[in-house]
Amino acid sequence: MTVDDLPRAGRREWMGMAVLALPCMLLAMDLTVLHLAVPALSADLEPSSAQLLWIVDIYGFLIAGSLITMGTLGDRIGRRRLLLIGAAAFGVASTAAAFSTSAEMLIATRAMLGVAGATLMPSTLALIRNMFHDPRQRTVAIALWFNAFMVGGALGPLLGGVMLEYFWWGSVFLLNVPVMVLLLVLGPVLLPENRDPNAGRLDLPSAGLSLVAMLLIIYGIKQVAQDGLGLQAALSVIIGLGLTAVFVVRQRSLSHPLIDLRLFQVPEFSTSVSAQLISLTAMAGIYLFVAQYMQLVLGLSPLKAGLWMLPWTASGMIASMLTPAIARRVRPVYVMGTGLILSALGMALLTVVGDGAGLPILVASFVIVSAGLNPALTLTTDMIMTVAPPDRAGAASAISETSSELGLALGMAILGSIGTASYRRSMAESALSGVPTDAAETARATLGGAVAVAERLGNDVGTQLVTTARDAFAHAFNLVAAISALVVLLMAIVAVVVLRRVPPPSAAETDGNLTAAA
Repeated sequence: MTVDDLPRAGRREWMGMAVLALPCMLLAMDLTVLHLAVPALSADLEPSSAQLLWIVDIYGFLIAGSLITMGTLGDRIGRRRLLLIGAAAFGVASTAAAFSTSAEMLIATRAMLGVAGATLMPSTLALIRNMFHDPRQRTVAIALWFNAFMVGGALGPLLGGVMLEYFWWGSVFLLNVPVMVLLLVLGPVLLPENRDPNAGRLDLPSAGLSLVAMLLIIYGIKQVAQDGLGLQAALSVIIGLGLTAVFVVRQRSLSHPLIDLRLFQVPEFSTSVSAQLISLTAMAGIYLFVAQYMQLVLGLSPLKAGLWMLPWTASGMIASMLTPAIARRVRPVYVMGTGLILSALGMALLTVVGDGAGLPILVASFVIVSAGLNPALTLTTDMIMTVAPPDRAGAASAISETSSELGLALGMAILGSIGTASYRRSMAESALSGVPTDAAETARATLGGAVAVAERLGNDVGTQLVTTARDAFAHAFNLVAAISALVVLLMAIVAVVVLRRVPPPSAAETDGNLTAAA
């Protein structure tokens, strides 16, 4: 049987795709909208510095830690059922978060949101895998799925800003409720139910191991990004990696593992997961610096900086939507490789930004990065879901999304640490002559600290300090961009070499043959 013999999705499936886009947009919004509300909720709830960090971070921690368990759970109990359970829980937790009366209550409700969010992400992608059997249609659906996250990320600051302009800080959480109600109403009508008919019982020790291991690794990485390499962060990562090893050994011994490790023996799967991890590591590292560069070096307001980010969001969305048509005529690996090379060129162009190039070069560079990276990520996701058997779609999607979460955390930690070290090295004592000792350490720590110190000094010393700090930050930005370009370029070469024999969807085999290959 060829691709042309596979059942094609009709109106109901595409309407169901629109329903699946709703939670994707919402999850992306929730990752960005809280940062705007931090000043207001801090004034109201008066959290300690540690509590404020947990309020911001616990959501992402528990999403990352719960993805694998929830993806596999959906394979067992039904992806639609898990999606609707998660939607109901997300709506309840959002309402509770909106009316939190203490920092402890907000931390707890944000934790609930993280667990509920982890049920939504793999369920949506697994349902797409089983709704769209035609590979060409599935690539289009995954491009739409990917763009839903981008739209949510772009809308989050805008809608959040409007809500905070007219209502209290908790109103940003209430944006979730009507979307989840709509999902609960339309989901049972438009979304099919499917599960693994041969799934065994959920192995609770494996679920616990995956959760604790991922939480420890992500926590340790974030601590490195925040405070530099220390004993606590190192122990957290080491223990997390040790538990990961125990988890892997346990999966090999189970007849119904939480993750079928044989998936990683399929080159398309393992290479695609690696490409997502490497690409998002590079992107997260650059993004960490570009947001500061736009505001603290170029002097843009947060709103203007956000508006200047819209062109590269638009370029990425357009490129990802063009990807399915291109991939029908060209081997997916060549499209993926070209996209990664294009994004590496955009990252390389960012290395001249710190040498005096202004906002136009910065925006043009990111347009190129986004136009190359988004098609590559669309195709890696498509390839992961194509080679994974339909009955393991939830687990496969969870692995894909976990690699993305890890990539984002690693980018902020590793590349963030490299950039910070470069900045501190440039801000040596000789560069801070005339600055009081206590203020010098603040200026040496971050560019934001240097700008604040310069404003307090307010004389020639302050002017010289801010110039020196901006030059040091630009040099660090250049270094991070160069490293990112190099690793993405190397990943492109590896992907093309390993996957050069993968045919385009128009020449692909049936689901049954793909299942057998996995």
